[in-house]
Amino acid sequence: MKSHVNYYLSNLGKDIPASIVVFLVALPLCLGIALASGAPLFSGVIAGIIGGTIVAWGSGSHLSVSGPAAGLTVIVFDAIATLGDFKAFLLSLVIAGVLQMTLGFLKAGLIGAFFPASVIKGMLAAIGMILIIKQTPHATGFDASFVGDESYMQESAHSSFTELLQSLHGMIHGVSPGATVVSIVALVVLVLWETNLLRRLKLVRLVPGPLIVVVWGVGFSLWAKNFAPELAISERHMVSLPELGSISNFVAQLRMPDFSYIGNAKIYSIAATLAIIASLETLLSIEAVDKLDPHKRISPTNRELKAQGFANMLSGLVGGLPITAVIVRSAANINSGGQTRMSCFFHGIFLAISVLFFAKYLNMIPLACLAAILLQTGYKLAKPSMIREFYNKGWNQFLPFAITVVAILFTDLLEGIVIGMVVGIIFVLRANFHEAMTLTQHGSHYLLRLHKDVSFLNKALLRKHLSGIPEDSTLLIDGNKALFIDQDILETIADFLLAAPDDNINVEIQGFSVENVVPTGH
Repeated sequence: MKSHVNYYLSNLGKDIPASIVVFLVALPLCLGIALASGAPLFSGVIAGIIGGTIVAWGSGSHLSVSGPAAGLTVIVFDAIATLGDFKAFLLSLVIAGVLQMTLGFLKAGLIGAFFPASVIKGMLAAIGMILIIKQTPHATGFDASFVGDESYMQESAHSSFTELLQSLHGMIHGVSPGATVVSIVALVVLVLWETNLLRRLKLVRLVPGPLIVVVWGVGFSLWAKNFAPELAISERHMVSLPELGSISNFVAQLRMPDFSYIGNAKIYSIAATLAIIASLETLLSIEAVDKLDPHKRISPTNRELKAQGFANMLSGLVGGLPITAVIVRSAANINSGGQTRMSCFFHGIFLAISVLFFAKYLNMIPLACLAAILLQTGYKLAKPSMIREFYNKGWNQFLPFAITVVAILFTDLLEGIVIGMVVGIIFVLRANFHEAMTLTQHGSHYLLRLHKDVSFLNKALLRKHLSGIPEDSTLLIDGNKALFIDQDILETIADFLLAAPDDNINVEIQGFSVENVVPTGH
């Protein structure tokens, strides 16, 4: 126990600055997702606090950050509209949490391990690209959606990627000079802060670039308001928080579920939908975070489902939104130098403290600062070098990666992942189809070698190889390396053995037998 305490304490120097960055990024997103979901504004903050403080310790992941899920906004919006009561929706969320915990105890977390790396990296790249598209309006002070998380939000859930690009085109005519200056300087600072030249300085290593960006943005905003009104950033382009001022006001914001809806069948269908989709998003995010983790730690997925389920049950009981592990905030945590679960925990604590006592000061932060931080995060997720890496790996890796990216951009996260998975499975089957057996020739001698598992899917390929053996030849069928040979394959070989003497083909078999196999038609 003492070693664990020492481990967390030794990393506080990196975890606390990272937690501040994640907190600054998560705060407006919690509010924005609540708005996009048609839920009370404070429900997003509650979900963020629970995701930070509860899931951080219940989860086995060191770097994942949990909070209100942008990918569920449309589902939540439709659920509230269907039930006609936010408190009824909270009951669905409580039941969804119980279902998630049940999935964890049933060890359903293994599902995440079956997603190919090309699909996961494609998801990361797509999220990065959408982040860049969605944050550019905030970076320039254009009047776009307040929500700027991982896309698939209110406007992008019902519109095409083309319309998003059209909104960027329209943005050119409505930029705010002040916000643009803030974001450009912020991006320059973020880039320079990671150069080897500046990283040699101890101060630069101790203070994360995003914190400098926030200080710069607040300072510029105050200066412009007093000395350069034409560059002043308007209130609608600043962080906007309700000022509570006391714990009693905080408690007054909490809402209980309405248990009188317990007999409504729609409650359970919505709960099942929330549980399944939230679990899938969490497992995909955890898988992606593990790939981004510089220490390459592996998160226990079943424990993650239990922690997320408990958090969602609690969130439903006190008036919060659905919670999942969130890749964008997790990536911001990693990019800011987070090392342990303490960074996620403190971000939750900071969320609670900020909305209680410091809303007035947080409202001085321009959204352009947060946009710049997320633009850099988006670029890191969708680096051109990643695209080149998968292209160099060959079409079996590149096409599932590219198709996942395009599918997510033009649909949403879950649909895009499903499309990517289908394509990935097709390529896996295709690769296994061609690698299951090989035919080589040396004069009139042929060697048909069976590799690993040879299933019924390879029957057509086997027939093609056998039909290509000419008359007066010798064929050796080597099955020594085959771990499994399907009955259909054995029957096809048995059929060929019966017909081979007619063409004067001498066949020898090694590593398996067809003596007890009844040929097709016999």
